[in-house]
Amino acid sequence: MIGEDATARWWSIGELARASGVTVRTLRHYDEIGVLRSGERTASGHRRYTAADLRRLYRVRSLRALGMSLDEIKEVLASSPEDPAAMRTLLRTQLRQLTFQAEQVQQLIEQIHGLLRQLDEASMPDPDQFMTTLEMISMLETYFTQEQREELARRRGELGAEAVEEAKTHFIELVERLLRHVQDGTPADDPQVQELVRRWDELATPFHAEDAKGEQTKAAARRMWQEHRDQLSARLPWPTEKMVELLAYLERARTTAH
Repeated sequence: MIGEDATARWWSIGELARASGVTVRTLRHYDEIGVLRSGERTASGHRRYTAADLRRLYRVRSLRALGMSLDEIKEVLASSPEDPAAMRTLLRTQLRQLTFQAEQVQQLIEQIHGLLRQLDEASMPDPDQFMTTLEMISMLETYFTQEQREELARRRGELGAEAVEEAKTHFIELVERLLRHVQDGTPADDPQVQELVRRWDELATPFHAEDAKGEQTKAAARRMWQEHRDQLSARLPWPTEKMVELLAYLERARTTAH
C-alpha cells in the first residue's frame, strides 16, 4: 500500500510491479545491478520504493523503450542528475517517438480501410480470415519495429519448424496445467505454480536475441498481450474468459515470486 504519510509515500515491490508493468524479478534484477535500488527498507528487510525511486523507474523504462541497454542507462543516470531539465529532455524525446509511432499507426489504419473496401467489392472467400490477419498485422506493426519483426522471423527460421512445433506443444501443456490450477484455486505462490510460470517465461527465450534487443522484443510482446489480451485470446482454442483469467493469474504468480 501507499504509505499513509502523504509527504513520504512508498510502494512495496509487488505494488510497484503491478502499477508499472515491470515484473518483480526485473525489479530485483535492477536492484542487484544498481539500476534501481529501493530508497527504503522495512525492519524485516522488505523493499520500499519512494517517489524518487518511482521517477527513476520511469526514466529507466523510457530509456529502455528508446533502445538503450541497461549498462548505457546506468551511465546516463549516473551522469544526468534528476532535475526538471533532464526530465524535460527525456519527455520531449519520448514525445517525438510516440508521435512518429502514431503517424505509422494512422498510415496502417488507412491501408487497412483500403483493403477492406476491396474485400467488400470483390468476391473473396472467408473475408473474416482476412480481417483476422489484418488485425494481427496492425498489432505487430504497432508494437514491433521493422527491424524487430525481421529479427524474430530470422530466429524462428534458424530454430526450424520442428522446434517451433515443439514449443507449441509445450505451450499447450502449460496452458492446460495452469488452467487446472486456476480452476482449483491453487495459490499463485504455490511452488508447483511458480515452476510452471518459470517454464512459461522461458518458453519464448529461444525466439528472442540474447542481448538488449531481445529484452526489447520480449517487452513489446508483453505489452501487446497486456493491451490486446481479449483479441489475442480469442484466437486460441480455449475460451477467451479462461485465457484472460489465466493471464491475470500469471501476473499474480510473478509478483508473488520469492
